[in-house]
Amino acid sequence: MKREIIAGNWKMNCTKAETVELIEKLLPLVGDPGKMEVVICVPFTNIDAARKALRGHKGIKLGAQNVHWAPKGAFTGEISADMLKSLKVKYVIIGHSERRQYFGETDESVNARLKAAVAAGLKAIVCVGETLEEREAGRTREVLLRQTSAAFEGIDKSALKQIVVAYEPVWAIGTGKTATPKEANTAAFVIRKALRKQYGRTPAHAMRVQYGGSMNASNVKELMAMPQIDGGLIGGASLKPEEFAKIVHYDEL
Repeated sequence: MKREIIAGNWKMNCTKAETVELIEKLLPLVGDPGKMEVVICVPFTNIDAARKALRGHKGIKLGAQNVHWAPKGAFTGEISADMLKSLKVKYVIIGHSERRQYFGETDESVNARLKAAVAAGLKAIVCVGETLEEREAGRTREVLLRQTSAAFEGIDKSALKQIVVAYEPVWAIGTGKTATPKEANTAAFVIRKALRKQYGRTPAHAMRVQYGGSMNASNVKELMAMPQIDGGLIGGASLKPEEFAKIVHYDEL
């Protein structure tokens, strides 16, 4: 059995003080997540505060929202994998749709960032997903195959245990719209198909694939019942401790 994974993406929200307050509310609600792996990915400025607030609680892992491909250099505004490791970060999101949409991320830069993350020993959540225009043009399968194959180009099979893939339909991010469970399951299957072509059936089946399009406490149980979905990448709901905890403990709903 694969260990399911729920990761919260806080995006550009919370000051250091608000981070501590949110985590202090979240910890007793999450409690012991049992079989579930739980991650919170906070802004760079809040990583140290989050690390200290999580100290002694083994149920929630600390994540960041991006990483640069170079170990150091003239890359103003970027953060290296070693910098994240020095702050005890375990996970990092790579290729989020907002990075692709607003900050020029490409399939090539996502691949470079992923290589840097796994080489440094970080675990990565790699995001793929189609826009509304691509969906309406019937190109969802094409886009997912391309983005997944490009992201994993040159990634050795031995590194797969460090990587989670998040299916993020761009049209569902922050819109309140959600892919139907069947649509999400089909997309996850397509992602595995790209992985199977590159690595073979067994490694592709072992990979964890999250759903990342407006998952919340109301739809989590139905989405997580899908055979191809192993978790969720949670946006807005991760900033609401009670709702995030319900998602983590969805089997009790």
